[in-house]
Amino acid sequence: MLRIGYVRLRDARSADDTAALKAAGCHVVRAEEPSVGDAEDAVLRSILDFVAAGDQLVVARLENLGECPQAVLSVIDRLEHKNASVCVVEPAICSSGEGGRALRAALQAVAGVPTPWTTPRKRRGAPSAGEILALQEAGVGPVEIARRLGVSRMTVWRKLRTLDA
Repeated sequence: MLRIGYVRLRDARSADDTAALKAAGCHVVRAEEPSVGDAEDAVLRSILDFVAAGDQLVVARLENLGECPQAVLSVIDRLEHKNASVCVVEPAICSSGEGGRALRAALQAVAGVPTPWTTPRKRRGAPSAGEILALQEAGVGPVEIARRLGVSRMTVWRKLRTLDA
């Protein structure tokens, strides 16, 4: 069984993570800078391509596997497809056995909860100058107009400026 350590270099704790992976008995430790926009980084992809049955991917923290629960579940699925597993140092969790079932259930539960950044907003379009003017004439201030119409204050100010011109 090969234990491969993986760490994303994102903050000051990353150096501690590397030391923790070596202390956990990793044969190899790979690190990389996270890239924006990729679901998985190149080093993680190469590790997932390389692992064989019985191998273990070791991370210091679960967040090193992905930015969201869906990404972490994807990594776990790919490892399980190859009969490999993931082991998290802190807290001590492994994807195999009872702990693995609990980990998967928790990630699936969290992945199913919509968050403000994953829930698409319904766009109603920019308000008309008439809507803004009607609210202003009713004595509503620009900040309150923006809140009521669901737009930024700058949008309201721009529309009011064009009406004055």
